[in-house]
Formats: sequence, structure tokens, C-alpha cells
Amino acid sequence: MKYTDLTLRVILLLSLALLPMGCGGGGGGNPAGPTLTSITVTPATTSVAAGSTRQFTATGTYSDGTTKDITSQVTWSSSGVVQIGATTGLVTTTTAGGTATITASLGGKAGSTILTVTGGVVSNANVMSITVNGSLCSSSTSSGYFNKPCVSVTVCNPDGSACQVVTDLLLDTGSYGLRVFKQALPGLSLTQVVSGSGSLAECIHFADQSTIWGPVQLASVKLGDEAAVQVPIQVIDASFATPTGCGTPDAGPVDAGYTGILGVGPLAEDCGQHCVTSATLGVYFSCVGASCSGAAVTLANQVRNPVASLPADNNGVLVQLPAVASGGTPSINGSLILGIGTQSNNIPTGTTVFPTDQQGDFNTTFNGTSDVGFVDTGSNALYFPISLPLCTGTFASWFCPPSSLSLSATVIGAFGTPSQVVPFNIGNFSTIFGTGTNKVFSDVGGPSTFGFDWGLPFFMGRSVFIGINGTTSPALGTGPYVAF
Repeated sequence: MKYTDLTLRVILLLSLALLPMGCGGGGGGNPAGPTLTSITVTPATTSVAAGSTRQFTATGTYSDGTTKDITSQVTWSSSGVVQIGATTGLVTTTTAGGTATITASLGGKAGSTILTVTGGVVSNANVMSITVNGSLCSSSTSSGYFNKPCVSVTVCNPDGSACQVVTDLLLDTGSYGLRVFKQALPGLSLTQVVSGSGSLAECIHFADQSTIWGPVQLASVKLGDEAAVQVPIQVIDASFATPTGCGTPDAGPVDAGYTGILGVGPLAEDCGQHCVTSATLGVYFSCVGASCSGAAVTLANQVRNPVASLPADNNGVLVQLPAVASGGTPSINGSLILGIGTQSNNIPTGTTVFPTDQQGDFNTTFNGTSDVGFVDTGSNALYFPISLPLCTGTFASWFCPPSSLSLSATVIGAFGTPSQVVPFNIGNFSTIFGTGTNKVFSDVGGPSTFGFDWGLPFFMGRSVFIGINGTTSPALGTGPYVAF
């Protein structure tokens, strides 16, 4: 039974010295070659059905009369009813009718063409259901677990030869990548990711001091009705080799309180450059037989946010959950919508963008004190550093004020702007959770020693966008960011 924070955040040592980027020496200049004189975009003046994609190609003509495919070199842009990859030329339609101008630019030259989107309805392939303490959550793992947002994905062998639908996955905007207990993947033969002469494995530490451990393997992952993508995932398996410095990892779904975790936070990889340059962070390991030692890992081999690998709808997610009244409710249903500004169902309106740093954090000022803040569906309450009355007995780690408190904190972008006051309520946890059958609550909280954790209650009654680092959306700009 777990009542504590389940956020999956890889905690890196604050004293870690980040190496500066190296500066390459200057080389000799090359003689001037042919210059670009024009760009042609093909196909020319074409049409596509709503809800589908179309690949465009840019061809450069040079001063010596030669031509060259420069699709990956130009900067792509679009107007109207489509979204286009800035470096790929792949168009995704976002509205069921209209026209768009597709433009490729390079070195002061530009070429364009017109795309017509024919009638129809944009599909909901990018929509995944969320059930908070509902049908996608397993009763065997959820006893005593409130505010548990569950989703399902399909995991297949890399060649697609066998697949398994996995439910009871904790939706977590505070982490990155797919992690599934081995017990939920019967009959699959995933490809082990190697690390030097050994097998790559990973240890994750949770804020409640529990851990998970297991090998990193390549799988084909299908989100909603999107095209399947091949990404490294963590297969949670406490019996794999002998973990070093990983505590006592959870042995199975019942111990953990979930069958797996789908991390869709604002980063593409779960550790990033920190684990590329250091083998001593206690995150990734190379295992030969039963012996494991710390390992540095390339970005390509790190457990990856599968949203970032989608051919389209890959610039972030939108989490939508209904509001929940004081006192709670047994369960709620919501949506995880893939992509931002890529289809008609994920267009932002009236939204404020809060840039995050490369850890996915912004700032939060509460009770006169500024601290790091982050939005986290994987945390089942609001956690923040303040001395409110605590409960006694079984619920001693939760806030129990004598009466419900109406509070507020100011969310601030990681670089100082913008700012917005966010109100919230904290009730008496013993009264709220100790009686009745309700499992979903908007006004539960507990103390934090790691910043202001805007857990699942923050998402109730809001549309919250999570923009992935290095990607761009038409209305919200370049990630990483949180917007609501």
C-alpha cells in the first residue's frame, strides 16, 4: 500500500560539474563553390485528405546548373491548415478543409507550393484514454492507491511478430519513457540493448525511497492508433543480474502499485547529456552475467519518451481531466492527446507558456519562498514545503488542517517570465480519504523536500500542454515548456 509520492524523477547530484562544450580549431577555408540560385518544392499544387500526411521535397538549383536534393537542409514552414516538420518536410493535416502554403528556405532563397486539404474528419488516432482509478487500472495493484491515472499501450517485438496490450500503466508527466514489468510482457522477445561488452540496465529511485530495476530493451511501441515506433524501454525485472546501489527493487506490480509507467514529460530521453558524459550517476549500468557496473549511455540507447519518436504528433502532449469537487469521486475519465497544434483536437487557445529548464522544472513561489516546481501526473497529491498540521496515525505523512484551506502559489517560467497565480485547496486528509469509497480527490497534499510538486490534482479541470525539448508547435513555440 503506497500513500506517498510516486513521481519518477531521476535525481542527479547537484554538485555534478557540467563540462563546457569543446571548441574546435579553425580550419583552412575552401574555395567558393557553386551558389544556390533557386529552390523548387514538390509535389506542386497538390491535395491531401484530412487526417493524413504528405511528404514534400526541396530541390536546389545552383549557379553551375546542377541540382541537388536539399530536403533535410532547408527550413520548412507552412501556413493555414497543416503542421510541417521544420527539418523533414513531412506535413500533417490539422483541419478538415482549406489550403496551405508550404515553403522551403535556405540561404536567402525560398520556394513554395500550395496544398489543398480536402473534406473529411481528422481522425482521433492521437487520443489515448486516461482512467483515474477506473477501468484501465488493475484492482490487484490499486488497493489504497488514490488519484491513480492509468493508460494502456501496445508493446511488440521490434519486428512486430508478437504484441501485448499493457494496461495499468501509470501516466507520468514527471518522467520520460516506457517502463513495464516483465510479468506483463509474456511471449515477447525484445532486443537487449548492449553497453560495451555487457547488457544495459537501469535503476530508478522514487521519492518514497522505493526503486525499480531492469534491463533496457528495444521494443516496438504503439500509442493510441498512431504508427508504432521503435524505442528503448525498461523491462522492470528485479531478478536481472545483481543491481548495485539500487536498494531492494520492487519485485512485481503488486509491490509497486502499477504494471508499468508511461513517462511523457518535457524531455525526449530520461537522463540526457548527464548520462552521456558520466558513468557514476547510479542510473545506467552495464551487466556481464550477474555483475553490473556504472555506464555512460548515448542518447540513442537511453530509455526514450515514445511520443518524441512519433512520425507526427511528436512535439508534446495535452492532458485533459475533468474538475473534481471537494470530497472527491470514485473515478474520472480523461484524455492524453498526442501532439500540440498538430490536429484540430490539440490546438491551444488562451494558454500561457511556462518555459522549463533542461530538467523539466520551472519556478514556484509559495508563502514568500521561491523553489523549483514541476507538473507531475505521477504524483497523487500536491506536495510542497510548508508547515501545515499533519495527520496522526496511518495518515501521518499527509496534511490535516482543522478546516479546508484556500491557498495559492505563483508559477513562474524557468527564466523569470511569465508568472501566474494558481489557487488550490488543501483539506483534512483523514476526513477526505478515511471514509467512503471515493478514490479521486482534488484537495489532498503533503510535505515535500524536493520543491513544489504540482501533482495530479493540478490537472483536474485544466488542459495542460507539455512541450518536448527541441520541438516546436505553431502557437506555443519551442520546448521544453508547460502551458495551461
